[in-house]
Amino acid sequence: MFTGIIEEVGAVSRRSGADLEILAKTVLENLRLGDSISIDGTCLTVVALNANSFVVQLSPETLARTTLSRLQPGSGVNLERSLAVGDRMGGHFVLGHVDGVGQVERIRRQDEFSRWRFRAPSEVARYLVPKGSIAVDGISLTVVEPTKDTFDVAIIPATLAKTTLGSKRVGDPVNMEADMIGKHIYHFLKATPKESISRDFLARHGFA
Repeated sequence: MFTGIIEEVGAVSRRSGADLEILAKTVLENLRLGDSISIDGTCLTVVALNANSFVVQLSPETLARTTLSRLQPGSGVNLERSLAVGDRMGGHFVLGHVDGVGQVERIRRQDEFSRWRFRAPSEVARYLVPKGSIAVDGISLTVVEPTKDTFDVAIIPATLAKTTLGSKRVGDPVNMEADMIGKHIYHFLKATPKESISRDFLARHGFA
């Protein structure tokens, strides 16, 4: 499990078969074989360690459901080690299980800040709520003005500087993971007989 607070931007140094080697520094501290690590929001397992890099393996499922198939030597990636008990919870609970690939739709500068619009696949869009949480390429962000299949986020300069968002352009694909708690509530309500829930509640939350 992760928090969506990126620790550093690493760089792909090698792809060979299923192996993906990432150059890094900060996340290598106390990293061990078998540990989980988030790469652009995708939870992967460390299978090899070196002095300045680590290796993970990409399964066919991971390649099919995320943007990691696009990575080449030199590509920057957002990195975060798994959450340890007792750590500060700066973002939100992120599993590293990508729900779908979305797209950068618009970027508007607002003085030092910027407002981004993303288009979300249906696997993500159904869970969007105002002021809710979402992970984009592993970055914990707050949803603003969601529509049927888009949402905005306000990006502070520090986020652009410390993640790969600063290099993204309109049209670029991004990994998206909807809020875990929201997904569980949604599916619980879907599975609960409607007669046991008030019509007013169902109507207000789009289940009627």
